[in-house]
Amino acid sequence: MILKNGPLLIIGGAEEKYHGVTILSKFVELSSKRIGKVGILTTATQIPEQVGNEYREVFEKHGVKDSVIIDVNSREMSEDPRIIETVDGLSALFITGGDQSRLTQMITGTKLHSLIYKQWQNGLVLGGTSAGASIMGKHMIVNALTKDSDDILQVEMDNGFGFMEDLLIDQHFSQRSRFDRLLGAIAGNPNLMGIGIDENTAILVEGDQFEVIGEHQVLILDGKDSAYVEVKKSDNGSEELTLSNFKLHTLTHGYKFDLKNRKLIVKGE
Repeated sequence: MILKNGPLLIIGGAEEKYHGVTILSKFVELSSKRIGKVGILTTATQIPEQVGNEYREVFEKHGVKDSVIIDVNSREMSEDPRIIETVDGLSALFITGGDQSRLTQMITGTKLHSLIYKQWQNGLVLGGTSAGASIMGKHMIVNALTKDSDDILQVEMDNGFGFMEDLLIDQHFSQRSRFDRLLGAIAGNPNLMGIGIDENTAILVEGDQFEVIGEHQVLILDGKDSAYVEVKKSDNGSEELTLSNFKLHTLTHGYKFDLKNRKLIVKGE
């Protein structure tokens, strides 16, 4: 049997839920092509009931007849046969926002993580917003610290769920001025490609390409062919960057990007 990875709908956070719901309606459309419940994974948030019910109501308004909130709040729950059975029968799984470190601490490396990955390889539709977007990559940014306004950010990394091997996802990108932290992360890991996704904006990854959906833009930082990268630590502990030949792309709604060849797919070509 040939396995086909399911689509990934990766959202930059603060997606519209009540008026002109383009992104979440796309998730519902994708999930309707498979049989099973839609799961809402609320691990990242500390108010799971409130967040879970909000998404359940949105999905129901768009035609989801059967959804289930999956509140995994410990590694023990990620090994629980009842949780495993629930996730095993899903058509789609939506990962809410919150703190991506909670997803790593409670799920990464568990039976639940392995099952989600296996099911995705067999077509499971996956959506994630904010923290649920960051967790999609093999690596993710969990924190960025600065001592004062003149310092370059120090970026802390951790392991994600691994659906996107060579991508590093950042969210709330323009709205929270996260260019510097993504640049710092890619400078330290030039083999990765950085994807900064604005709020109420998403990328839909299918196969070796993605399409931008939503209100704002997606920024791509590519350091794979960089001519020079030097990261120095200053006396006060901040990181100072010297970079050359990094590639920068920005895409808006409807544009597509070739992940294999790392280039824009021009409309009409």
